[in-house]
Amino acid sequence: MIEQRTKRLIILTGMSGAGKSVVLNALEDLGFYCVDNLPVNLLTEFARQIRNDGGKIYSRVAVGIDARSPVEDLSHFPEVMEELKKTGFEIEQVFVGANDDVLIKRFSETRRRHPLSDEYTSLAEAIQKEHHLLEPLLDFSSLRIDTSHTNIHQLRDLVRERIARRKAGTLSTHIMSFGFKYGTPIDADFIFDVRCLPNPYWDTGLRDFTGRDKEVIEFLESYPVVIEMRDELISFLDSWIPRYEVDDRSYLTIAIGCTGGHHRSVYMVENLAAYFISKDKDVLATHRDMYI
Repeated sequence: MIEQRTKRLIILTGMSGAGKSVVLNALEDLGFYCVDNLPVNLLTEFARQIRNDGGKIYSRVAVGIDARSPVEDLSHFPEVMEELKKTGFEIEQVFVGANDDVLIKRFSETRRRHPLSDEYTSLAEAIQKEHHLLEPLLDFSSLRIDTSHTNIHQLRDLVRERIARRKAGTLSTHIMSFGFKYGTPIDADFIFDVRCLPNPYWDTGLRDFTGRDKEVIEFLESYPVVIEMRDELISFLDSWIPRYEVDDRSYLTIAIGCTGGHHRSVYMVENLAAYFISKDKDVLATHRDMYI
């Protein structure tokens, strides 16, 4: 377990059914002191109390807040965040979300009731109401996690690699590949489209390989335009990632997309990640749709 001198306070918010409880449980398993459904108007006082405690138990804390809080409390969240900055904690706000179709499917499969639904409010209407209520919280998010394409085990791994292991004061950079045919990630700060590059999919001998395999790598690198785009992406990010570090950002998510998320985007992510890891950056590389 990594010890950190700066006390960390993670404000965990998110849509019902998106996996907030999974994230909170994962953080607790990784040594965080976790509290769920704390009223927003008690958050500042709670932070002050645990900040003054000298014990290690409060060195890393995660607090869950969601739409069960009173509407008037949620509306004051911006002011609460400003007060929290004065408590001496390193504050991180993590928002866990998923697209509406996925949320509806999850509630239907589990037959659980949405906390905002009732005999007069349908599930779809409750989800829209929750979007509206949580909008003030979303604006303050330092990290957004989209669980639309993520299972429980992948989500736990993401929490461990991006949140729990991040050293205080450093920028955690997530570089992910995806397929546009399966939807655009909602949690990305940068999205780059590499569909203009030659597509190995149309070579039937390469179709079953991925951008990690030697055969696809050799195919792509035989085209100068692939090398040109790779080098220009590295140059762009090499210039701008330090700007985010200077701005005291905790998280940065970069998404690279091709049609199916198997070949070109995977190749590009592997190359970008290898470069920035060689520069001692805190980088996680994942491939959302590689095995679909």
